[in-house]
Amino acid sequence: MEFSRIFLFSCSVLLVCSTLAYGQARSPPAPAALTPTPTPAPAPAPVYVNLTYLLSVAGPFHTFLGYLESTKVLDTFQNQANNTEQGITIFVPKDSAFTGLKKPSLSNLSDDQLKSLILFHALPKYYALADFNDLSEKGPVSTMAGGQYSLNFTDDSGTVHLDSGWSKTKVTSAVHSTDPVALYQVDKVLLPEAIFGTDIPPTSAPAPSPNISPSADTPSADSKESASSPKSSPSTSSSHRIMNLGTLSQLVLAVLGGMVLFF
Repeated sequence: MEFSRIFLFSCSVLLVCSTLAYGQARSPPAPAALTPTPTPAPAPAPVYVNLTYLLSVAGPFHTFLGYLESTKVLDTFQNQANNTEQGITIFVPKDSAFTGLKKPSLSNLSDDQLKSLILFHALPKYYALADFNDLSEKGPVSTMAGGQYSLNFTDDSGTVHLDSGWSKTKVTSAVHSTDPVALYQVDKVLLPEAIFGTDIPPTSAPAPSPNISPSADTPSADSKESASSPKSSPSTSSSHRIMNLGTLSQLVLAVLGGMVLFF
């Protein structure tokens, strides 16, 4: 009886141990530790383009910058340059272009007209110099002043010419040309027909330069002196003759006077 109890207890222990061993053999392996995926670095923020700084240090553009600030167009250009995908292209007249502008005068323009004139100097897209070759074939190009304010472009062997009707000029230098902003220097203020009308006065032809070289028929100073010297010689010889005749007549009178005394 005692032996049967021990036997049953041993069998129960063996059964429990085998069950535990089987369960451990069938249990899935512990998951391997996951390697953390590196977070990609954020893309660099686009460089902010400060138009005031560029125009202040790049050249003699103080007058144009003053108009940008007084008309609040500078804020419009800054927004177009830094907050749009298209970018901006600005044609910047030199200070001498404003001082040389006599007619028509900008002082007679209203605030809205002056603002439109400054907006007329910009295109709502970035254009490199090479892009104007294709742009010249598309006809009038609208500016940031609106559809009726358009410019015509021609590319002459790499030189970009602009025509606003009243103003005909060309790009003389690239002040800044890095996407999204292009600044190009021009020698004249761009005057739109939408403000000044289509009755454009004819451009006066430049006066021919005077020819200061003497012509073949004009006598030189030496020739004048040589021509006048023969004329002066007769007067000199005649004066000598008069003096000789005066002396001879005095001698004759003296002889006659002496003869009268003796006789």
